[in-house]
Amino acid sequence: MPPDPSQRQKGLAAALAAYVSWGLFPLFFKALRPVPAFEILAHRVVWSAVFLAGLVVVTRRVGELRGAFPRGKRAVYLASTLLIAANWLVFIWAVNAGHVLEASLGYFINPLVNVLLGVLFLGEALTRRQLAAVLLATVGVLALVLRVGHVPWIALALAASFGLYGLVRKRAHIPPVAGLLVETLVLAPAALGYLIVLGVEGRGAFGGTAVTTALLASAGVVTALPLIWFAVGVRSLRYSTMGLVQYITPTGQFLLAVALYREPFTRAHALAFGCIWASLALYSYDALSGARATPALPPPEPLD
Repeated sequence: MPPDPSQRQKGLAAALAAYVSWGLFPLFFKALRPVPAFEILAHRVVWSAVFLAGLVVVTRRVGELRGAFPRGKRAVYLASTLLIAANWLVFIWAVNAGHVLEASLGYFINPLVNVLLGVLFLGEALTRRQLAAVLLATVGVLALVLRVGHVPWIALALAASFGLYGLVRKRAHIPPVAGLLVETLVLAPAALGYLIVLGVEGRGAFGGTAVTTALLASAGVVTALPLIWFAVGVRSLRYSTMGLVQYITPTGQFLLAVALYREPFTRAHALAFGCIWASLALYSYDALSGARATPALPPPEPLD
């Protein structure tokens, strides 16, 4: 059956919304800088669960929720939950510790991680240009390690955790909204318990100032909406197309890090980013050439 152009357009619009939002995420978390990363993560989990539960009820997707957690998918949900939680925690800590530039590097690397994951787990063939792009990005990372003297673990952790999260969701055909609700509900009891302990001990940030309280309470909407948009995009578009659109996120974070937060951008960073940008340009050319030559696969069932 030929692909539905309206579904592809819907998926592309959702993917663009998700990646633009993530590109601006440092602004949100910088506003919460006095709050510890684990506490912010706990609020993200709890408020996301509350928001998504309300969304499931309002949109009458309770039946979808009942069928979203079959016995055979429990291990899949556990894996996706741990991966997204790790990604959230590393990113929150990186932003508030002044490492937005390295975080952006992770999301620049992520499309190339997607290529490798596609080869390893989805049976996708690696073209010569894609192989060259991956090798060039590897050279960029190694150059940064040699010049700076340490492994950019923040970048690698973000790229690996989010790449694997997208892969797990794509292979498992998890319903977007119901699946996200299940993921947050898995962590919600521990997160809520942690916040209650902080409140009882008088160490919690919630209720301190009006601005901080409002930001923490809005963490559910801020977190869940881009993930829903991402889920729609990844179910409706080629994985390679998602990799191309994803450049928006690290570009926004890179500009914030250098122009707004004035993080150091050394010659070592210039060399590493130069190699990675060149590899992404090569990969983009290859992906676009392949898209023109090969018809797209039929899109899976969309969210609506």
